[in-house]
Amino acid sequence: MTALFALATALLWGLADFGGGLLTRRIPAVTVVVVSQIAAVVVLGAVVIGTGAWSEAGPQLWFAVAAGLVGPAAMLSFYKALALGPMGVVSPLGSLGVVVPVGAGLLLGERPGLGQFAGIAVAVVGIVLAGGPELRGAPVQRRAVVLTLVAAFGFGAVMALISEASSTLTGLFLALFVQRVTNVAVGGTVLWAQSRRGIPALPESTGPRVLWSMLPALVFVGLADVAANGTYSVAAQNGPVTVAAVLSSLYPVITALAAFAVLKERLRAVQAAGAGLALAGTVLLAAG
Repeated sequence: MTALFALATALLWGLADFGGGLLTRRIPAVTVVVVSQIAAVVVLGAVVIGTGAWSEAGPQLWFAVAAGLVGPAAMLSFYKALALGPMGVVSPLGSLGVVVPVGAGLLLGERPGLGQFAGIAVAVVGIVLAGGPELRGAPVQRRAVVLTLVAAFGFGAVMALISEASSTLTGLFLALFVQRVTNVAVGGTVLWAQSRRGIPALPESTGPRVLWSMLPALVFVGLADVAANGTYSVAAQNGPVTVAAVLSSLYPVITALAAFAVLKERLRAVQAAGAGLALAGTVLLAAG
């Protein structure tokens, strides 16, 4: 069950990142984050009311609040790093956040078998290579590296925090709702601060018109992202966190494949090799 839900997480995160990346080409990243998360809040709010999940409220929800505070900061750092580039370096480095939940699992006493340790090592190398790292001729600003590592730590911290935010299915609905409300509050504050400095939330040439045309895609990104958090939490609670974290972090492979299928972007040799290694690592983890 852990492997199944973790792979579902990778699929959902990979598609959400691909969709979000496309959307940020037309509207600001903060707007994408806020609008997509508002959609998630509406859906999760209905689920919480319908399931009576409010009865699960407790101190563990502070983990969800923490995840909601860290998540937007990590995403904005990641987008800023992508803007500084080169993307071939930033993208794979961002996936290194897997070390946070893996480290947390090891500190909590998890001891994967030898085959699983091998699978973790192979999968992590594959994840990095699948992003298509530029090993030559790619000058990288120090600020881009720092922002990417901040984002990677944030992504990993969200994975670790959300797995601790609930112990039941209805509790998970409530935790995800609280996390998303916090996301919107943080993102909304950033939007307000930017508007005070004269930075528009939407392109001045198109205005709200472009937002309405992109609303279905924004809703998909928000729901895919929140569903990925949910499936990761289930995976981490039903098996080793180390395995769940590594398999879930295969999402750069999904993003690269989506770009190949939709945008006709050709996979570089290093990306194809990375995808193969990630798959081999997945097999080793699942077999262990």
